[in-house]
Amino acid sequence: MKRTSQVTLLLITSLLGACTSNLRQAPVVERPLKLRPVVPVATEQPKDERGFYTVKRGDTLLRIALDYGQHYRDLVTWNKLADPNDIKVDQVLRVAPPDNVAGVQTMPVTAPPPSEPRTVQPPVPRKTSPKGDKRAYSDAALAELRGDGPARLEPKTADAKDAPDVPARVPVAVPSTGVAPGSVVSATEDDKLSWMWPSDGKVVATFDEGKNKGIDIAGRAGQQVLAAGTGKVMYAGSGIRGYGNLVIVKHSNSLLSAYAHNRSIVVKEGQNVSRGQVIAEMGDSDADSVKLHFEIRQQGKPVDPSRFLPKR
Repeated sequence: MKRTSQVTLLLITSLLGACTSNLRQAPVVERPLKLRPVVPVATEQPKDERGFYTVKRGDTLLRIALDYGQHYRDLVTWNKLADPNDIKVDQVLRVAPPDNVAGVQTMPVTAPPPSEPRTVQPPVPRKTSPKGDKRAYSDAALAELRGDGPARLEPKTADAKDAPDVPARVPVAVPSTGVAPGSVVSATEDDKLSWMWPSDGKVVATFDEGKNKGIDIAGRAGQQVLAAGTGKVMYAGSGIRGYGNLVIVKHSNSLLSAYAHNRSIVVKEGQNVSRGQVIAEMGDSDADSVKLHFEIRQQGKPVDPSRFLPKR
């Protein structure tokens, strides 16, 4: 019995030794490290240079011209476009006149002409006649000294009877006021413009720079649409998405007005229009109801028309 216990203990000890040996000799497996994917950091797109615009998806030449307050035909000329409808994404367009992009015109500098040799004049001898020979300062004496003959005297006024004689042709210096001769000081061209409402009706949508670039005036189909100010028709057509039949009138170098969703247009591009002249008939082209969408843009940027229109 005792011998059997010893045999059993020996077997257990052998088994434990084998397990320990196997554990020490177990191979080490290297697991690959899991790397997190590298997320590219979005870089800010370079801004357009002054006077230029980079075409984006969905742009049209007419829309770009409207946003920059230019005539689309000028954009065609400045960019030498064969087809105004063929502009491509990422294409850079000039949207300002070539001469005004830099803002400052530089004049060519020319070298001064070579100086001619100077001749030295002999000194003029000083007069030695006695001071008693000098004449009193008068019109007659001045005319005689200059060889003009008898002096032509201007009649004296009652206020100047006691004043000393003054030559009639002697200029009188006037203090400078800082204004160039012949210049007229007046208000700016934009300030002189007179505005009126383009149509009668209830304002159903007001200006919101983020959502609505103008105001919406409700009305009936065929109702007259009037020019809000004197100017020249810059565009008349339906080439700008979202505006329907559109009329754009340019009032100055910086101000234009737009009349959208018309049923029909009664003026032509290039035509001069006066304030209050009928330019279109109200409609619902490219709109969900009959209304006039009216915008005023300054330097191409939409501004609140209520700043210009009279209160009613």
